[in-house]
Amino acid sequence: MNLRSLLSPLSIIVLLTFITFLSGTAQAQERPNFELAERFTGDNMQKMTGSTNLRANWIEDQEQFWYEWEDAGGTRWMYVDAARQQVRPLFDRERMAAELSEEFNRGFDSNNLELRGFDYDTDRELFTFHVDSIEFKYYVDNNQLVKGDSLEAETREPWATYSPDSTWIAFAREHDLYVMRADDPDSNEIRLTEDGERWYSFQADHGDTTSTERLRSRANWFEDSEKLYVKRQDWRDVDELWVINNLEERPELETYKYAMPGEEDHYQDEILVFDMESKEHIRLDTDKWPDQSLGGAYFSGGGIFETETSDYLYILRRTRTWDEIDVLKANTTTGEVEVLWSETSKPYFNTRYAQLAIINEGEEYIWWSERTGWGQLYRYDSEGNMRNRITTGHFMVGDIAAIDTTAQTIYFQGYGAEEDRNPYHAHYYKVNFDGSGQQLVTPENANHSVSMSDSRRYFVDSFSRPDLPPKAVLRDNRGREVLQLEETDLTRMFDAGYNLPELFSVKAADGVTDLYGVMWKPSDFDPEKEYPVISYVYPGPQVEPYPRSFSIGGSAARAHALSQVGFVVVAMGNRGGSPLREKWYHNYGHGNLRDYALADNRYGIEQLGALHSYIDLDRVGIYGHSGGGFMSTAALLSHPDFFKVAVSSAGNHDNNVYNIWWSEVHHGVEAKTDSVTVTNEEGEEVKEERTTFSSRIPSNSELASNLQGRLLLVHGEMDNNVHPANTYRLADALLREGKRFDMMIFPEARHGFGRYSDYFERMLWDYFAEHLMGYYPTEIDYNLPD
Repeated sequence: MNLRSLLSPLSIIVLLTFITFLSGTAQAQERPNFELAERFTGDNMQKMTGSTNLRANWIEDQEQFWYEWEDAGGTRWMYVDAARQQVRPLFDRERMAAELSEEFNRGFDSNNLELRGFDYDTDRELFTFHVDSIEFKYYVDNNQLVKGDSLEAETREPWATYSPDSTWIAFAREHDLYVMRADDPDSNEIRLTEDGERWYSFQADHGDTTSTERLRSRANWFEDSEKLYVKRQDWRDVDELWVINNLEERPELETYKYAMPGEEDHYQDEILVFDMESKEHIRLDTDKWPDQSLGGAYFSGGGIFETETSDYLYILRRTRTWDEIDVLKANTTTGEVEVLWSETSKPYFNTRYAQLAIINEGEEYIWWSERTGWGQLYRYDSEGNMRNRITTGHFMVGDIAAIDTTAQTIYFQGYGAEEDRNPYHAHYYKVNFDGSGQQLVTPENANHSVSMSDSRRYFVDSFSRPDLPPKAVLRDNRGREVLQLEETDLTRMFDAGYNLPELFSVKAADGVTDLYGVMWKPSDFDPEKEYPVISYVYPGPQVEPYPRSFSIGGSAARAHALSQVGFVVVAMGNRGGSPLREKWYHNYGHGNLRDYALADNRYGIEQLGALHSYIDLDRVGIYGHSGGGFMSTAALLSHPDFFKVAVSSAGNHDNNVYNIWWSEVHHGVEAKTDSVTVTNEEGEEVKEERTTFSSRIPSNSELASNLQGRLLLVHGEMDNNVHPANTYRLADALLREGKRFDMMIFPEARHGFGRYSDYFERMLWDYFAEHLMGYYPTEIDYNLPD
């Protein structure tokens, strides 16, 4: 008798259904590879790699520099003579270890010498470092090590701001500004102001209410040490915000000022200049627009510029609507201010690259502008008249690396000038003041960073890509390679199974604009399998989410470790995401802060899925932090048919309660000027113009009813950047809609999560493994590093 004869037709159907269910369950419950993810966390990759960036320490006014480099052989200190094209160890490590062992009567590892504070003392023309708070002097010419004294007596107080010549010390006390002579044995204090108060202060911590001690001030010294200036801000009328530290013995309230978009009460800027000879001060006559800013947030270099002398101060003044800028020259003796030139840029000015170079104490100026739709450099005369355009081409000029005033040559960063290369990779160029002789000096197809000698004859060029390990070379100022210096050794990483990320390009949702990105795959990747795809996002507009250089830290390391769990992880740009491309691209999201990045991200993933059979478009996840937390939730709620799971950390889900700078510049603020009747001091009714500002930004809470997928919201309890109210308001909206979601609040954590970062990373792995792989963890304990 066989089995079939014992079973009825109905029981056969039930049995087959059960077998099919077991088969489907086994397939759905893929096994995540947490062991591989642990192997390739950022901390572990850095242990296997050593140095990934060469920091050249040029000796002042010389063509020599030194650097420190770590690899499998330990830490080396190297000395380079650029003019002689020589590189050698700065000292013999074994001899140094032996001499230190004699001094301290204990052993020193010659491959890992703990030489703290290693630096070159220009005045004494020798190297210094300390071991156990004992200073040592090292004379490189005769290889002589000399033991010095304890460093404790030389420690500078954190409240002290020294003048460049070390003659004066500036500090604050109870919100007022003081100075004293650095060499005064009695430390006699000279009080410079008497009107400082909380929130209208000369202190760096303008909200302090507890201290009567010396505190750090807002003082900035001019290079000649004859004057100092303070940018003072009046926050008294700006509303307060609060976070609570629930881990104190009694829960403790922290109060701070926080300006939000469209609010009537805005901080007010002023600049005061103090003369050290007379001890008098003047207020610069900078008033023009309501709620204007003098330099400030998002300005390159802070938007305030000094020269070698203290006669003048140069300031970038902008409107609250961010679309007009005046370049000011302020007389620091009289307080009079001259407008050198003005510029309007709609819808807003790209202040991140708004650079002003003052040549020979104001004989001429170099200015960055997007007036052609591309950031370029322009030359102005001493009166503020434009002499000539310096750079030419349909590409973006980034930071100025160096200026040789004698040769009248500028060395600058450029993006997108080289055909068939990623436009986000920085290359460096030289060009003459008159616009002639523009020349590429960093030829490799990679992202470059440079460090130049004071003579401007040589520079160190460090370059890499996400798929190209870092390399550093020495070049002359024509771009010719002089010496090969270092290359990051990934041997230990490859031995552990490391695989480099891959670069890709897709089209934006308009079908025309090129977008760029990076893909991470598991080390045990099998092209015959299908993998869930997870998008790491950040909408910009100041930066896009993928690394431009080789990176084993930060968000790139987190993406790499996440991919090892068993995912394909991607990060890509979107229109409106970066200031490194033309103006229309950067400004694309203005007025649409919540939604502008979403269609491009979805369409990019769809293209990758069409190109690669290993990408499963039925299992799409998305995650991000801060603006990326905002974007990932918006994507899940706006495209619920496509994105299935989101992890959103520290998200500014309601930009109406985020800071005034981010929201007003990137979404926009409307200014309205009306004529109103007021009563003057004589009791007469007169007409007066009054400007008000308004801004309203769509929030994620408005989309709460759309939730269909799985959502994990995470926030730091004491986040005073993106206030927890952003997440609480979204949670309230989801609760009102009866939606199931997950939420984690980290106690005492700020915006970056601090000590909870490792915990959060493992939460990220778990959440995506559970909801994209069908894996249900049974372990209670996370494998957290010590």
